[in-house]
Amino acid sequence: MASETLSVVADRGYFKSEEILACHDAGITVYVPRPMTSGARADGRFNKDAFIYDAVKNEYICPAGEALIWRYTTVEKGLTLHRYWSSKCRGCAMKPQCTPSTERRVRRWEHEAVLEEMQNKLSNAPEMMRVRKRTVEHPFGTLKQWMGATHVLTRKLNGVSAEMSLNVLAYNLKRVIKILGTSGFMQALSA
Repeated sequence: MASETLSVVADRGYFKSEEILACHDAGITVYVPRPMTSGARADGRFNKDAFIYDAVKNEYICPAGEALIWRYTTVEKGLTLHRYWSSKCRGCAMKPQCTPSTERRVRRWEHEAVLEEMQNKLSNAPEMMRVRKRTVEHPFGTLKQWMGATHVLTRKLNGVSAEMSLNVLAYNLKRVIKILGTSGFMQALSA
């Protein structure tokens, strides 16, 4: 597959910051939406998206217009994270919508700009997720039909893994033959 560019589309379950950075460094365009796991959003409060990052000043601006300034940097699970907060949260009228704590703290990964760039690309190309659904959901539906909806014939992880691998192999071989034809497939095998 000789191609100058490579784009990868995945659903939010595959979102992993380090992997997205590795793809970016390798020149691969990635489209993966962020997981919606914000505890603040679930509780009806502002999530991190409500805070605007100012790269020039290295600070966040909260929904009330206050600056959350850089406080310290830490390393967690191999990721360098910067922490920001404001000292003005205690008297803020919007505090109940923001945090139950003394102040709202926001953390930022050192390569967060890569993730933000990816999210902007995804926002400007919503059709990418529709493409993913068309290309990924079909094989899963076909495999489920072949396997009898959701049943597998084997037990334990090794057996189920082998059975699933054989089904995926059969699906892929069938697709290759459909695209290349039998003679094209045989030529590709002998090359």
